[in-house]
Amino acid sequence: MKLLEKKHSPSDIESKWYKHWVEKKYFSSKESENHYTIVIPPPNVTGKLHMGHVLNNTIQDILIRKARMEGKNACWIPGTDHASIATESKVTKMLEEQGINKKDLTREEFLKYAWEWKEEYGGTIINQLQKLGCSCDWDKTSFTMDEDYSKAVLESFVQLYNKGLIYKGSKLVNWCPKSQTALSDEEVMFKEVNGTLWYIKYAINDSDAFIEIATTRPETMLGDTAIAVNPNDKRYKKLIGKTALLPLVGRSIPIIADDMVDPEFGTGCVKITPAHDLNDYEVGIKHNLEMINIMNADSSISDKAPEKYRGMSREAARKQIVLDLKDINHLIKEEDYFHKVGYSERGNVPIEYYLSEQWFLKMEDLAKPASKAVKNNEINFYPNHWVKTYNHWMDNIQDWCISRQLYWGHQIPVWYKKGTDRTNQDNWFVSTTPPTDLENWEQDNDVLDTWFSSWLWPFAVHGWPEVKTTKYFPTNALVTGPDIIFFWVARMIMSGYEFMGDLPFKDVYFTSILRDEKGRKLSKSLGNSPDPITLFEKYGTDATRFSIMLMSPQGSDVYFSENGIEIGRNFMTKIWNASRFIMLNHEDSFADEIDIEVLDNFDKWILDSLDETVSEVNKYFNKYQFNEAIKKIYDFTWNEFCNWYIEIVKHRFREGDITSKSNSFNISKKIIKKVLLLLHPIAPFVSEEIWNHLKDTNEEDIIISSWPKATNSNISHNKDEILDFKEIVTSIRTIRSELNVPPSKKIDVIAHAKNESIESRLNPLIDLIKSLSNSKNLNLSSKKEKPENSAVAVCKSVELYIPLGDLVNKEEELQKLDKRLSELDKLISSIESKLSNEEFISKAPENIVNGEKNKLSDFLVERTKILSNIEVLK
Repeated sequence: MKLLEKKHSPSDIESKWYKHWVEKKYFSSKESENHYTIVIPPPNVTGKLHMGHVLNNTIQDILIRKARMEGKNACWIPGTDHASIATESKVTKMLEEQGINKKDLTREEFLKYAWEWKEEYGGTIINQLQKLGCSCDWDKTSFTMDEDYSKAVLESFVQLYNKGLIYKGSKLVNWCPKSQTALSDEEVMFKEVNGTLWYIKYAINDSDAFIEIATTRPETMLGDTAIAVNPNDKRYKKLIGKTALLPLVGRSIPIIADDMVDPEFGTGCVKITPAHDLNDYEVGIKHNLEMINIMNADSSISDKAPEKYRGMSREAARKQIVLDLKDINHLIKEEDYFHKVGYSERGNVPIEYYLSEQWFLKMEDLAKPASKAVKNNEINFYPNHWVKTYNHWMDNIQDWCISRQLYWGHQIPVWYKKGTDRTNQDNWFVSTTPPTDLENWEQDNDVLDTWFSSWLWPFAVHGWPEVKTTKYFPTNALVTGPDIIFFWVARMIMSGYEFMGDLPFKDVYFTSILRDEKGRKLSKSLGNSPDPITLFEKYGTDATRFSIMLMSPQGSDVYFSENGIEIGRNFMTKIWNASRFIMLNHEDSFADEIDIEVLDNFDKWILDSLDETVSEVNKYFNKYQFNEAIKKIYDFTWNEFCNWYIEIVKHRFREGDITSKSNSFNISKKIIKKVLLLLHPIAPFVSEEIWNHLKDTNEEDIIISSWPKATNSNISHNKDEILDFKEIVTSIRTIRSELNVPPSKKIDVIAHAKNESIESRLNPLIDLIKSLSNSKNLNLSSKKEKPENSAVAVCKSVELYIPLGDLVNKEEELQKLDKRLSELDKLISSIESKLSNEEFISKAPENIVNGEKNKLSDFLVERTKILSNIEVLK
């Protein structure tokens, strides 16, 4: 048995073992019946590893490593997403830095630069996932713009078009004026901004009266085609059906009634601009209003507006219109207004709701089987509360805008006959391959939404449409964030049923949202998201994986703290040191197996506790309760095994005979190995390193060793004896700690057993209790005699007395305790004052409030202990 190095150094073992696993092809898989398949949510090819990736991919790696150890054909498909708008933005910025304007390039020239950029930088996230320890089948890596994958994307478009589900039309879309493309809702971020609410009056035709409206966007009034009021608002009932004159434009617009108007907002009257507002668009369709697009693609004012404003930026037009309204006495007042504004995620500019000709996919029929699958529990969500969110969206689904005005992506496979009417479908050619007389045709300029390629991911990675069926589909589980439940999860379920006739996965685990200690979502822009690679280097990859999983309860937000990573690092060190201690105490004369006949009560207890731990861990894993499983591993290993059994074993290695030592070694080795097996999916590197020092010559690497199963043997042992022993040792240790008895000083203990039966049961444990409590003498008797000037602890089975004598300097200790008591009183008063402040309770994040409550509870407990210690010393 080769001894472990004295110190655990993660950097020395991580690359070594990852290289070994790859060389042994442990991550590779072949099609078989007994498969377990996961497809990675493909990160953007532009991406770099962040803490969300660490959480998500650690969970997937746990699932796939566990399945591999269970003997299944484990296949984890990796890959990246071409991320149309993100990549195009990166390449455009790179070109600008080189003095090249994208507008001066042809599509082909731009794509040449884009592919060069992808080849140079696109592998960063893959390399970082390997650093995380992900055991993906790298031979099966996919990219959503690979040739075969692209064929699948185009084939899906053609099939859906031929079924009459894809159409072209003008609708209101999210529009990025900077990138000049339509955006998905997922690519829009809402920011709270300090804006202005302008109150404007419109003259009522054939009357001296006016009607007032309030708006945050006065520039869009150039495209107003109505004024709306609530039909139940008595103030305006007489105006319904009349017309008003649009200021600065001179166009008459109707005054209409619609339930969408909130009588409490502003004046209770709203301007309707169907081409530039989502709600107004719906009202415009309902009331058959004209839709006037008063903006160009770059958000400058178009020629549909009065000549004075044409060509102005939207910001300049806003200022000019406000001035002009003042000049004609139509601006009543201005108010500060705090509201949310949608921003383009990549362009970082306010979006426009923009009337634009786009390609759309009809969703109603596609949604039906996908909705049914979740409602009938054919697909399970963890946590289950996301089902309600999913069902609400599916029951109210809208057609999907699938076109984007970009170069990088899958160009829409539609060609138009040159010199003909493009609105006439008879002049279209829709196919996965170009027409043979290509010189007579011109291809549509748009590309498909990135999600239109990634919704095919679970089966397109396996060669669809050439490969119609595969053992790898359906997959077993999907791990993803709840923020893309609509954009990706729901659509993958739809595509699975549409193209494969089956669900794409059986279970969906939604990860937690990562927040900092202040409750803010971790983000690059806030600067509160640590670099995972830095954490790996500082604490070790295993420690980072272990800690973030320990922090992440199913269904709750994660309040991340770098201090929390220290828990994982300390645990890795603990198990390393425990393993090394066992190895150090091995003797060649030891038996090879545990001698069942000589097991004592402590041996039986720890083996039974181990079996219970295995059972509980499996139960939690099966319910996707990862942090509960990890807590169980942690608690057993640290508290039961290391803190108690190893300490007992130390005594045996010093005082026991060869049989006792041999059994202690073999039991400890068995436990460590079982813990390593449970730990491997979470902390793969350290578990493999220790395993390869402990394993027998006939055993494989831990990565392909058998996953532990509970024996449910219920090993009989005296639980009362264990509990009494722990309580006595802990009580003596507590008194030593609270009275600051130096570790170098051994103490005397007098123990009064409550009866003779307890005395006889505890007598054989006296030497062990003395060893674990650093006591010189322990006098156990059922005769009660309380010595003077003693610290006291009352246990279930005994009363403990520790004569103070010269153990402590009474005056010095009393001064320390009085000083700490004064500090505590101030701290307690401060927190109680804070917690009684209603403003603090209502405004502070929940985790901050709970943190203060926990601190108060800890301080009160400490205060009670100090008062008790003062009483003892006096």
